[in-house]
Formats: sequence, structure tokens, C-alpha cells
Amino acid sequence: MHLVYPAVLAALLFCTGLYGVLARRNVILILMSVELMLNAVNLNLVAFDVWLRDKLHSGQALTLFTIAIAAAEIGIGLAIVLAVHRNRGTTDIDKLRDTAEPPNPDDDPHDPHDGHDLDSQGNPDGPDGPEDREEKAEAAA
Repeated sequence: MHLVYPAVLAALLFCTGLYGVLARRNVILILMSVELMLNAVNLNLVAFDVWLRDKLHSGQALTLFTIAIAAAEIGIGLAIVLAVHRNRGTTDIDKLRDTAEPPNPDDDPHDPHDGHDLDSQGNPDGPDGPEDREEKAEAAA
């Protein structure tokens, strides 16, 4: 058996899966593309095992482990996708980029005081404003 045929087929499968991972926006299609890439690896493992005529058939044994890991990965991945779909209502990657809690609209990221150095009247000088500093300086003298 020539090694070129399964190697070229595996390369085509892997490139197709890589394109699917990079170009798709749907999480389900990305998981399917990852499975396609894992199957390309499995094809290479079995082809090289047959080509090398290994007595232990280590390529085929490693393929079984890869299939088991891929099955667990797809099961956990689909469970996560279903949980996210229930919470967010979509599986679009662009809409799921911000997975943290939504920011507080009162917080301004460009405000140097951001509400922490305000006194009881809302002045930005805070409890250690100019008046308080003068009183502390007089008390220390």
C-alpha cells in the first residue's frame, strides 16, 4: 500500500477542518470541524502503523484513545453549548465573546476617581480633600 494516498487524504481532511475552525461562527460547526481534524490524525496514525508494520499496532491503539477522547470532548462541548444557548439564546461566536458579567453603566473606565474618592456630597476630592489635608497639617503641628 502506498503511504501517499492516505497521507494526502488526511492532509485534505485536516485542512478542511482547520478552515472550518477559523471561518465558522457557529459553535456546533466549529466542534464538527475539530472532529474532522481529529479524524485526519486518526487516519494518519493507522496509515503509518500499517506502513511501518508495527508488531504492537501502537498506531491503532493510539487511534482508539484518540476516538475515546474525541467522544468525550464532543459530549462535554455539546453540554457547554446547550448551557450557553439556554442562558444567552444564541450559539454565534461573535455574540458570545463577552462572557463576563455586563459592566456597570455607572463605572467610567476613563474616570480616574471612578467613584472611590468621593466625599458625602459627591465631590471628587474625597475624604482627603484640600480642607482635610489642611486640618491634618494643623493638628500635626
